[in-house]
Amino acid sequence: MKKDSKIVISIIVGGLIIISLLLLTLFTVIGGVSTLNSAPNGDTVAVIPLQGEIGYGSTNSSDSVVTPDMIQNSISQAESDSSVSSIVIDVNSPGGSPVASEEIMNTIKSSKKPVVVWISDVGASGAYLASSSADKIIASPSSMVGSIGVIMQITDLSKYYQENGINISSIKAGQYKDMGADYQPLTTTERNMLQGMVNQDYDHFIDIVSTNRNLSKNYTESIAQGKIYTGTQAKKLKLVDETGGKTVALDEAAKLGGIKGSYNVITISPTSNILNVLNNFSSMIAYSIGMGIGKDLQNNTNNNLKVPITTNNFKLPSIY
Repeated sequence: MKKDSKIVISIIVGGLIIISLLLLTLFTVIGGVSTLNSAPNGDTVAVIPLQGEIGYGSTNSSDSVVTPDMIQNSISQAESDSSVSSIVIDVNSPGGSPVASEEIMNTIKSSKKPVVVWISDVGASGAYLASSSADKIIASPSSMVGSIGVIMQITDLSKYYQENGINISSIKAGQYKDMGADYQPLTTTERNMLQGMVNQDYDHFIDIVSTNRNLSKNYTESIAQGKIYTGTQAKKLKLVDETGGKTVALDEAAKLGGIKGSYNVITISPTSNILNVLNNFSSMIAYSIGMGIGKDLQNNTNNNLKVPITTNNFKLPSIY
């Protein structure tokens, strides 16, 4: 097949995929709200799941990723629905990105309607940070709560490379540009730099929890240290307000929302903003098409050797 024909086919296929994804996304957004009962008089509690790793995009694992946009969109739906009086965030998450976790925390904190967090299995690290700004936190007695701490993981494979005759070198501008590269151990200076960053993030974590839970900083630090607690232990330590199942959380949310007597429940499934979804999909499609075209062009050139220059070789994110 000629080069021009391959390019045209790639563009056509890409266009069809984008149209399919557009329709799929529309159905996903439209189907994001599941109603159990009608609620004409504001006697409704909206449940928003926060389940999976907290971050900004896809992960290498098969687990789902909860983004700040998803939670913000869901809370916005609940706020704009006059039948909804309060919100329950159904949390089952080990945490994730510090920045994303803090964004979700701020969204919960700024909610115009009362928010109760229910921790089912796990509400740890960044997930606990996000939960700490709720009006009330209810945790299952056997749930895992806390893990207030920060970790930065770095792999040193330098000895493995040496033993297997693998030589890796980098051409860089900036003394610390390859800090954390797996082909070399950290120097004392580099380790101190990174430890300082982690310590700063940890101190910030402590400050946030102390403020949101109305605890002294010294007390919060004494029970933090990356420790994990059961829901029952977390209540005694004032990290949560009550223990119980989902019904307890719903009852508390209804009470905070001023609902008297029976109430209705709807579930608002977190979905990415449609424009963000389409932008992400179209970017991936465009990249794939571009790679296909690039390969076709590369096959017709003698310049097969390429040495990429990048400004972001290594990522050293702290993780809550």
